[in-house]
Amino acid sequence: MTTINDPAVVAEVTDLYLKYEAALTSNNLEVMDNLFWDAPEVVRLGIAENLYGAEEIRNFRQHRPNPKIEREISNLRVVTFGKDAATVTLEFRRFINGVERFGRQSQTWYRFPQGWKVVSAHVSLLPI
Repeated sequence: MTTINDPAVVAEVTDLYLKYEAALTSNNLEVMDNLFWDAPEVVRLGIAENLYGAEEIRNFRQHRPNPKIEREISNLRVVTFGKDAATVTLEFRRFINGVERFGRQSQTWYRFPQGWKVVSAHVSLLPI
C-alpha cells in the first residue's frame, strides 16, 4: 500500500521546493536547472510558453526578458505518494508592469537515483 504524505518525504520535497523558489526569485539558473529533470520528456507549461524537453526549458530561462521574478506565494501544498513521487501546488501574487496579478503553479516531482527532479510544471495567471 502506498503511503500518502509520509512526514519525512513531505519535509524533503518542501525543502527542495523552497530551494527552487529561492533560485527562481534570484534567477539562479544552475539551481533551477539541477532541480528539473534533464530529459526530453520534461515539460514546463508557462504563462506564455509551452516548453518540451530540458533544452527548451534551459534556453527559455537563459533568454527570459525579465529574469527577476518577485512574488509572494500562498497555499503551498505538498502531497507525496510513497517515497518517490510528489506534487507541489501553490498560488502566487506578483506585479507585472505595475499591475497586481494572481496566479498558480503546479509541479510533479519524482525521485530518481540521482535525487528528486521536477518532471512536469505548469504556471498560469488568473484573468484580470
